[in-house]
Amino acid sequence: MKGSFIQEVTSKFYAKNNMIKMNLVKNCFVWVLSILLLGCASPVNDSLLSTDVFILGGSEAGFTAAIQASRLGKSVVLVEPTGHPGGMIVEGLGKDIRFGSSRVIGGIAREFYIAIEQYYGLEPDFDNPEWYSKYEPSIAEKIIEEMLANEKNISIIRKNRIKENNGVEKKGTKITKIILENGQSIAAKIYIDASIEGHLINFTGITTETIREGNNKYNESLNGVQKENAFRQFLIQVDPYIIVGDSTSGLIKTIQEGDLGEQGDPSKYIQGFCYRMCLTKDKNNSIPISKPDNYDPNKYEIYKRYLNKGGQLFKPNSNRHNGKTDIGSWHDLSANLYGENWKYPTGSYKIQDSIVQDHRDFTMGLIWFLQHDSSVDSLTRSNWKGWGLPKDEFTDNEHWPRRLYIRSARRMVSDYIITEHNTKLVHPDTISDPVAIAWWPPDMHHARRIVKDDFAYNEGFTHVGGNKNWKPFAISYKATVPKKNECTNIITPTCLSSSYVGYGSIRIVPTFMILGQSAGAAAAIAIDENIRVQNIPYEILNKTLLNNNQILKIPENWLEIISSNN
Repeated sequence: MKGSFIQEVTSKFYAKNNMIKMNLVKNCFVWVLSILLLGCASPVNDSLLSTDVFILGGSEAGFTAAIQASRLGKSVVLVEPTGHPGGMIVEGLGKDIRFGSSRVIGGIAREFYIAIEQYYGLEPDFDNPEWYSKYEPSIAEKIIEEMLANEKNISIIRKNRIKENNGVEKKGTKITKIILENGQSIAAKIYIDASIEGHLINFTGITTETIREGNNKYNESLNGVQKENAFRQFLIQVDPYIIVGDSTSGLIKTIQEGDLGEQGDPSKYIQGFCYRMCLTKDKNNSIPISKPDNYDPNKYEIYKRYLNKGGQLFKPNSNRHNGKTDIGSWHDLSANLYGENWKYPTGSYKIQDSIVQDHRDFTMGLIWFLQHDSSVDSLTRSNWKGWGLPKDEFTDNEHWPRRLYIRSARRMVSDYIITEHNTKLVHPDTISDPVAIAWWPPDMHHARRIVKDDFAYNEGFTHVGGNKNWKPFAISYKATVPKKNECTNIITPTCLSSSYVGYGSIRIVPTFMILGQSAGAAAAIAIDENIRVQNIPYEILNKTLLNNNQILKIPENWLEIISSNN
């Protein structure tokens, strides 16, 4: 690493805002030692560990929640099952700033982007609607680890998770302790579920939702089945049957049985997951993709037919520093496994782990297929030739991302529910208790791949960014806390009370980072005031957030900013 940028960057940042400067680690040895001490997973221990704030998940929201609570003088225990705090920031996803959304990135999230840009000798341009950071996952991880190590009040438990059965104990409406799989019990005053899966709120007994509810439930227009879907739809007509033209022969892999249904009907199928593939062509830093042991060429039959019909597939390109990729999946045919993840949100650990492994096997096999299969045309093979796994990324996981990109899982159902109406241009924003600004259109990828008119058909994509029929909106604090009769000492910045469509505007890395900081602040206030999380006076929360450089107002020229980036 090119030295520690956190002290220089944040000192300037806080001086500019008349804030107290952070007490930062100046010596690299001390930093490394801190990581080792804080990072070791706790041994099996039946004793009770007490803390002010317990956080499940070192996601984009988890690490900022921990930092904010620590800065407000609270002790924090952060549990990260993968062992690597940072969420998708450190797992391959980089290009998650768009439409001018950087305008409302403040606080700890802004500190991160300033530090990561200065690592590369650059300055972030938050006022530029087209700016986004091109950081490498490993460098982002170094920055985040240093930010965490600089906080004396944070203890990190890595590669552990809450017991699946009887892992949460409650007394009335309060969580009293959680038990990890290694036997460690932890009691906190306030709990934060910063996981994407919503395991803690689920184990606590809080009401959640996982499906596409359908339009009728919240009087929406984009929820449920999308009967006519042109966006990211197949550009090539692909026969879906094992024997071409024979509907009685069964369906090829990646295509599901089932009727299309009616517009707006509820559906158990949710938007597809993928890995944000980080590859490189640097021969000095590249490991060739090996043929997976369980490689099955039949999994990629749809790709063969697509290419044979003249289709052109997605391809890697060097879109981040040092020639590395951030390969997203949103095309008509990509690495998204539509229709094969619907069991994930409510699944057991075993089911979820199996789905993750299936996606990894499929994606690795897909890369090998595109590079080597004789049925792949020369142009496509050329596009993928030479791309391999970076030696300096994900070094503890065979250089493959440790986390699958979970785009939708459990969502809390509380007294306030964010819906499509919050995103609509025609609906005024009336939120009086904002804790973040959502600056992203409703964005839900396809949810399944079925047969329509005897051809493969993608169903479910909703993305309204181009038609300007959306607006940034304030996220209400009430959407981060459950109903009082369900739990009074838990907050979630990642599984917010929202419809499937509403969540589609929230599920973005910077938004989660901002929400995490706000959750950490709210937790500290609830402890100081000795009150339920639902009863926090917003004037105190608002003052605390503004004092910590959060941005809670939408710029007056927001429509102009959005229009310039479409």
